[in-house]
Amino acid sequence: MYAIIESGGKQYKVAEGSVIKVEKLDIAAGEKLTLDQVLFLNDGNGNVKIGNPLVAGVRVIAEVMEQGKHKKITVFKYKRRKNYRKKQGHRQPYTKIKVEKIEA
Repeated sequence: MYAIIESGGKQYKVAEGSVIKVEKLDIAAGEKLTLDQVLFLNDGNGNVKIGNPLVAGVRVIAEVMEQGKHKKITVFKYKRRKNYRKKQGHRQPYTKIKVEKIEA
């Protein structure tokens, strides 16, 4: 059984027991989380439910494992012969969650 959920403007394919990193959510580590924006559900027996835009009555129960930041990316801009250089770094925050149950 797997589902496609939406969180933070992005879509993720999840199954029971899977661990994913989603955009930062304001929930402390160790707490439970209910994701009810399910776009697609496959129950494993060949039955498929496609939402329009969401599948009614389906939700995903997950547990927040940790809050963290991704690896640093470097943004470097320059213009040749103009002595223009600009260097920036960025670390995107994330929330790591573990899917416990898909309730249909």
